[in-house]
Amino acid sequence: MGRILLFNKPYGVICQFSRDGLHPTLADYIPLPEFYPAGRLDTDSEGLLVLTDDGQLQHRITDPRHKLPKTYWVQVEGVPDQAALDKLRTGIRLSDFTTQPAGVNLMDEPLNLWCRNPPVRERRAIPTSWLELTIREGKNRQVRRMTAAIGFPTLRLIRYRIGEWTLDNMAQGGWRLV
Repeated sequence: MGRILLFNKPYGVICQFSRDGLHPTLADYIPLPEFYPAGRLDTDSEGLLVLTDDGQLQHRITDPRHKLPKTYWVQVEGVPDQAALDKLRTGIRLSDFTTQPAGVNLMDEPLNLWCRNPPVRERRAIPTSWLELTIREGKNRQVRRMTAAIGFPTLRLIRYRIGEWTLDNMAQGGWRLV
């Protein structure tokens, strides 16, 4: 079995080792070029990225048939009520597909959360809230599209967990072998 590396991806970093000339890459943080991401996070998302040096393991982690749950901490504009959360729990019709039911709950802002650079925009008249949202899919910008579909746009998106792996005890930009 191959080796697994966990990385706490900062905002603005692209999920590749090759440079694009515009953004920091994994090579700016991880000095082990034999590892490859098992999945990806958008440049404007933060948090857990799993990398491996084993192609078969990489496929198993990312293949939707294995349905590894992914948990996100999502800061949204506004405060969703139970009716809005129930829509996420039953599945949301988006323009190109209907999501599978999600696990979702309101949560307090995560403890020991690092500052984001640039900071999330704030509007004095509109409160924000945090959701813990778990899905077993991972289509393009899915979480952002889901929260927008119920009327609560995502302001900050942090992937906290993939399967059994979490961000626990990992600083932003930090990595560790497991």
